[in-house]
Amino acid sequence: VQLQASGGGLVQAGGSLRLSCAASGRTFRRYAMGWFRQVPGKEREFVAAIRWSGGTTYYADSVKGRFTISGDTAKNTVHLQMDSLKPEDTAVYYCAAELTSWPLTYNGVDYWGKGTQVTVSS
Repeated sequence: VQLQASGGGLVQAGGSLRLSCAASGRTFRRYAMGWFRQVPGKEREFVAAIRWSGGTTYYADSVKGRFTISGDTAKNTVHLQMDSLKPEDTAVYYCAAELTSWPLTYNGVDYWGKGTQVTVSS
């Protein structure tokens, strides 16, 4: 499974950004996919996850109601729509795929995409 993330950038507080993660590989739809984020000096933390089968979603409490994860099966892409962004959302965001656990766990992730920087200015 290969994961290609895109869509980070700089936005003012209250604004929106959309991250995308394109997945490839023969078996990627067996995996749940999602996003983690990390700031310097802190552990990588879970943000949101989605199952390809059935579209079940799960969110961290810190982003619930502001972020929406969705899957585009035609394009094999998972999106993370981030609205009402706050400065504390500033981080490097990583796309992830995990086969065995739900929701995604840091130690259980099987594949990581390269990070994309999200910066929210106050």
